[in-house]
This record gives sequence, C-alpha cells and structure tokens, in this order.
Amino acid sequence: MSEYERSRTMPAAPELVFDEVSDPDTLNRWLPVDLHAHVEDLPAVTVHEDRTGHDVRALFRARPDQLRAEWGTRDEGSYAGWLQVSGIGSGASEVIVHLSFFNEEHAPARDAVHASLDQSLERLAEQVRMRVDRAG
Repeated sequence: MSEYERSRTMPAAPELVFDEVSDPDTLNRWLPVDLHAHVEDLPAVTVHEDRTGHDVRALFRARPDQLRAEWGTRDEGSYAGWLQVSGIGSGASEVIVHLSFFNEEHAPARDAVHASLDQSLERLAEQVRMRVDRAG
C-alpha cells in the first residue's frame, strides 16, 4: 500500500472552503487537470483519467458535519482518498488531502502523486480566492 498526504493553508473560513470542496458541480475546478469527474447519482461518479485513458467507477461523499470529503473506487477497491478542512483561527483554514493506493501495481510514481496533490490544492485555493472576492 502507498499513502500520500499534502496540506495547504487558505485565507478563508473552513465552511467556505468546504462548500467549494463538497459541491459536485465544482469538482473539476479543483481536481488535478488530468482527472475529470462526471457526477451521476451521488455518491456515484465516474472519473476519466487522461494518463491512462480509462474511466473509473468511483464514489464521492461529503460529510458536512466533519468538513470532510471522501472518495474511492467503486468496484476494485484499489484507491481511496479524503480531504479534511480545519479552521486555524483568524478566518483561515488548513486543508489536508490524503490518498491511499492499495495495489502497488496501479500506484503512480511518488513525484507524480505529490505534483498532482499540490496542483489540486493550488486549484482549490484559486477557487476559494475567487469565491472570497465575489463575496467581498
């Protein structure tokens, strides 16, 4: 099993950050650019991965009471992840994203996973910034 984790602070309230994370209509705005989620009947989603050209049946669940989103593959159980938003005071938040690959054969290279996680957090931060600017 391979596990990866990255974090980033964001200058916004945790509820605002979680609203962006948990909205199924905005998933593709903050996922890595090579992943494309097609929301079906939640929690069911299909994710297309440009790297492999495959569509993967997946699940996506938002847990508002915990400010947490969870996802993973539906059929083979080879992949899972979560994103946790926490308030850190002064209207700021910390976002932690965690990925687990249960089958080493299908796990991307460590550097590629870290780059994707960093890219995803950067894209999320940009979406949150735009939301804060619109609200202000």
